[in-house]
Amino acid sequence: MTPKELKAQYRNERLAARDAIPAEERIEKGLAMATHAGDAIDIEPGMVVSGFLPIRSEVDVRPLMAHFRARGARLCVPIILDKSTIVFRELVPGAPLVPCGFGTFGPGPDAAVLDPNVMLIPLSAFDKTGHRIGYGAGYYDRAITRLHEKGLNPRLIGIAFDCQEVPSVPAEPHDVRLDAILTESGLNFVSEAIG
Repeated sequence: MTPKELKAQYRNERLAARDAIPAEERIEKGLAMATHAGDAIDIEPGMVVSGFLPIRSEVDVRPLMAHFRARGARLCVPIILDKSTIVFRELVPGAPLVPCGFGTFGPGPDAAVLDPNVMLIPLSAFDKTGHRIGYGAGYYDRAITRLHEKGLNPRLIGIAFDCQEVPSVPAEPHDVRLDAILTESGLNFVSEAIG
């Protein structure tokens, strides 16, 4: 089996496992994540944190994002511009959210585009070493590469449920390794740079 085929298999299996978690349980697990990570991640006032507004059976990280905002962070969420590009628009309280493609909503085109210092990244599957499998379109890998090309090095935190862990992700050259993984069981640092 090629790395691409194994990734596709893991993606399908782990997303099916995530989909099987009852909605009420997903809410509780998301709240547990906010408790685990709310004060454990170094957030300075004015830092930019990209989160995401959940779709399908993704973890709802809005409680964690609210905690970071209370600590002085500026929040943003990814917006799909085209088939290969996402940008991160500022999420301001009370600002309207508009449809942004693929069932997502986010701030409209008038919102500021920000470069995140910390990125909360949804994923399909992960392993203990910080390798991840996304949804297959490569949006985050390309966005992180663009930030690196600007001389920026955002801290990358994968967001998933425990059931999304796999023994080993077949990493490819374009794959970006996470600094930490947050699940309902806790925050696992896989890089010294994050704490």
